[in-house]
Amino acid sequence: MKPRQNLALFARLSAASDGAPRLLGTRRIGRYLLLALLLVAAQAPASCPEPSTADLAAIKGTDAAPALPEGQAVVTEGVVTGAFLGRDRLNGFYLQQATEQGPVGLFVYMPGATERDAERLVPGKHVQLHARTGEYRGQIQLQRVERVEICARDQLPEPEALAWPLDEEALSRLEGRLVAFSEPLTVTGNYELGRYGSLRLANERLFRPTNAPDHDQERAVLMLDDGSYRAFPSPIPYLNDDGTRRVGSRVAGLTGVLTHAFDAWRLHPTETPRFLDANPRPAPLDEPGERLRVAAFNVENYFTTLGQRGAANAEELERQRAKLAAAVAGLSADILALVEVQNTPGALADLVEQLSLRTGVTYRAVGGRADRGSDAIKLALLYRPDRVEAISELHADNDPVHHRPPLAAFFQPREGGEAFGVVTAHFKAKSGCPARGDIDQGQGCWNERRVAQAKAMAAFLERLATEGSERLLLVGDLNAYGAEEPIRTLTDTGLVDLIARELPPERRYTYVFHGESGYLDHALASPALAAAVAAVHPWPINADEPPFLGYDGPESAAELIRPDPFRSSDHDPVVVDLSPEGR
Repeated sequence: MKPRQNLALFARLSAASDGAPRLLGTRRIGRYLLLALLLVAAQAPASCPEPSTADLAAIKGTDAAPALPEGQAVVTEGVVTGAFLGRDRLNGFYLQQATEQGPVGLFVYMPGATERDAERLVPGKHVQLHARTGEYRGQIQLQRVERVEICARDQLPEPEALAWPLDEEALSRLEGRLVAFSEPLTVTGNYELGRYGSLRLANERLFRPTNAPDHDQERAVLMLDDGSYRAFPSPIPYLNDDGTRRVGSRVAGLTGVLTHAFDAWRLHPTETPRFLDANPRPAPLDEPGERLRVAAFNVENYFTTLGQRGAANAEELERQRAKLAAAVAGLSADILALVEVQNTPGALADLVEQLSLRTGVTYRAVGGRADRGSDAIKLALLYRPDRVEAISELHADNDPVHHRPPLAAFFQPREGGEAFGVVTAHFKAKSGCPARGDIDQGQGCWNERRVAQAKAMAAFLERLATEGSERLLLVGDLNAYGAEEPIRTLTDTGLVDLIARELPPERRYTYVFHGESGYLDHALASPALAAAVAAVHPWPINADEPPFLGYDGPESAAELIRPDPFRSSDHDPVVVDLSPEGR
């Protein structure tokens, strides 16, 4: 009850029982006056000190009226729904109010908040503000707060229960409000976790549209933020006991304030999200036994010349060596097809030496005078001489369409069996797009070049089949997803896409880019060899892991970077096992 209502009650009490006004005695007037004053006093703590000049709907604007002009002084009130005070957070808090237009939420920018302010501005607190209207990055807000008055400690409004996804109209209506998602969501990207403390969420793991044919998905993304826009948060949020948060994890209990910033819809949680490690780290692969194992591995710029494309300093190089050795040990491969080794003899020799020393397994690089090209990085073929014999030197395809000449060699199992050839390639990347010409037309830029490289590769394989053996296995980073033209160009010649043949669509990935998964790393077999393939699969040690765990991770993650195989590269290795019967 408001004070003016109490006075009206006093007036009614002053009326005669027959409805006619009459004068009251002094004692009776005193009693009624005391009652009215007591009513006023009892209600005062629940009321704000003075009338508001505008509600949050008027400040923010509605369909019928625009937002108030920037810089206008207002007195308004509401309930604090999310407090993110301080320079390391959002430097403000969210206010929500029930208006005639429905619930409205608004951010209050308050960089000068004191410790006393932080004690008072907690979720559930009913406050009145003397502030000015403002705008930041297209979002209406309150700022230049001159005074904060406590009106009452009210209950938090019930979070609006939501199901993801929502259309833009619904999202715009809910912006700034307290919401809750009834169903768990999936982490589909973690690239920005170490840099900005945020995760990409969707109903399910998202795949590149061109990764597999007829694999349609709802593509809406919600960013799970951390109540801050600072760079390189320390500690990094949302990690599990292993110090990671993998793509494929599930998250429930999502309650917080919905907002739009940096071109994305974001949730700043007001309750701690509950994570389920639905995609745990994999164990090392089983030993191949009688099978012969070939693995393709993009080693993410192994450079012994520091400060170029790979390690920036000796510490990073040591991290890289340790992680690559742990990955190779877990692969238990007999033949390694490597991508992104520095194009110098010393770098490859160093890598072979380091892998042999750190794994306890002797590796050799296939030699020869094959032209490795002039690009900063090259390919390499390594093998275990105790398990397999290299029966040829390197062959190279020096068609000028290639940036890095594909390499091939023929091998013979030590335990007997037919010879076969392993070919490795690294097609033109989708980055460094030109302004015109071979631009992105749905499959990334330089797709025309990759198609031309695939055609040259088909001719190279035909020559190898004529000169050596028809039993050929092509592995490597082709920088094209499974349903894109370069891969179709190769499969149209009769090559078998082993990943597509052996794995369901949800397991066909070796790389994650902008929260979308897919396989850029391939294993394609000639018909003569395809029947001998006993198993093929990526080993998901890298693409699902956050980038800050890599050898070149930021200082804020230094204590989390370990000499294990996880995030030893940005690509997952791909393994192909050949059966003893068919090899």
